[in-house]
Amino acid sequence: MQEVTVSVVYKGKNYLTNVIANKGATGNEILSVATEQVRKQWKTPQKI
Repeated sequence: MQEVTVSVVYKGKNYLTNVIANKGATGNEILSVATEQVRKQWKTPQKI
């Protein structure tokens, strides 16, 4: 396992996020996980 710091552009803003990935993970896999983390962090909660 390795920790990778990734810069992600989301909705026109730059974010840094850390991803824990297997050593064999490709750059695209790591970027996908990082983008999903940022998206989930900023997802607007639904009103009940």
